[in-house]
Parts: sequence; C-alpha cells; structure tokens
Amino acid sequence: MDQVHKLPGIDTSKANIARVYDYWLGGSNNFVADRDAARAMIAVVPNIRAIAHANRAFLGRAVRFLANAGIQQFLDIGSGIPTGQNVHQVAQRAAPGSRVVYADVDDVAVAHSRLLLENNPDTAALQGDLRRPRDILNAPQTKLLIDFSQPTAVLLVSVLHFLDDTEDPWHVVGQLRDALAPGSYLVVSHATGDAKPRVATAANTVYMNKVQARGDVRSRNEVLRFFDGFTLVDPGLVYLPEWRPDPADEQPADPGDIWMLAGVGKLG
Repeated sequence: MDQVHKLPGIDTSKANIARVYDYWLGGSNNFVADRDAARAMIAVVPNIRAIAHANRAFLGRAVRFLANAGIQQFLDIGSGIPTGQNVHQVAQRAAPGSRVVYADVDDVAVAHSRLLLENNPDTAALQGDLRRPRDILNAPQTKLLIDFSQPTAVLLVSVLHFLDDTEDPWHVVGQLRDALAPGSYLVVSHATGDAKPRVATAANTVYMNKVQARGDVRSRNEVLRFFDGFTLVDPGLVYLPEWRPDPADEQPADPGDIWMLAGVGKLG
C-alpha cells in the first residue's frame, strides 16, 4: 500500500477496476473505495476471487504456449497492476530476450509497472486507451520494442468487456489485427452471461454502480467475433479452466462457474 500512496494525482475516493482486481488477487495496491467495490461484487458473486485467479492462470498458460511457439514480442493491453507471474516474467523465462510492452489506461497500473520494469530493458509500460489502438501501436515505447513486420502476440485479457457495444470493440480489435504480421496471435478472455445469466447481470449492475467504468458481458458468438481473421488454436473458445490446463490445476465441477471465456487465435 505504501507505494500506491506515494503516486501523485490519484483519485482514491472512487473505485478503479485495476485496483479492485488487485484486491481480488490478494494485492495491496488498493484503497478503501476499491475494497468496498470488490466486497460488493463478492456479495453478488462469491467466487469472484476464483474467477480472477483463473483468469491470471490462463494468462500465464497462454504466454508460455506462445513463447514455446516461437513468439518473442508481446503487447499486453489492459495489463493492470503488476502482480505475480507477469507477462514478461513468464515469457522471458520460457524465451530469454522476449520483448513486452504493457499498456493500460489507469495511471496507477502504469506507474507501478514502470517501477517493476525499470531495470528490464526488454520491457516498457505506457498509458494508453484500448479505444484508441493506433495511439498504442504508434507509441515510441511500442515502436522501440516491437517490430510489427514479425509475429507478435496481442493480449486482451479481461479487458474487452469494459468496452460497451456502442464503442464497437470488434472494430478496435480489427485495427489491432490489421497491424499484425502473419503468424501473430490474439489472446482474449471475456466475461460471458451464457452459463450464469442472472449472476452475470447482477454482477454487472453492481460493477456499473461502484466502479468508474462501464462494459458488457457477451455471448459466446459475440466473443467469437473478436477472432475474425484468426484461426483458433485447440481447444478453441472455452471457459478459463478448460484452456490447456496444467496437470496440477484443480478443475471446477462446472467450468461455467468460472464464467469467462478464453481463446487464442493465430493470424494467417
């Protein structure tokens, strides 16, 4: 908590999704308003912490898969506040020399990422809004580390549901896709109301009332549209625990209890 208090210009009176998520993951970079919002969500979705941890575990598995597939460039948009097993740690362990750019709209997330990365020349963190993907693609930090003429992984993990339909997130993803070389990958996890529609609706209502953001849960077909132009790798678009689980991973009796879909697609 000490470091987050030292960051200037932070509005601590209103909940912020990056800090709420940090709380669910057991982090300390959050304030009273964030904890209140996080607990309000827990009251509606008692397993929200499990969902957050499953999402983080999926990110790690996906990055290891991509590094083993030869990808050494990663653009993580909506990266959040750093916690254990960040993208650069997983990627650089599997493939030394991997380059990672983190982008997030939240100033706290970016500030903490920069503190974490200050001694790692193959990484960078920038403040950028997913709604303006070209600004992220053209940022000096991005251009320094990522050569878009070569295969790159774009990670949109638990972020697209913070764009509502009026913002046309499919067009946003299309702009990112069009910047990528053949052999690149797209990684997505996204909240869905298919398995638990009442819970998802109630959770979204609490979220909208408590957090400075908006968004939409989406159906499987709507999430599939993000992969237009990509070929999904096995096992396709599935619930988080079902995407290439590690042998030691504990599987829920009903994967739909973890009501987020996950998939990885390859371009070309």
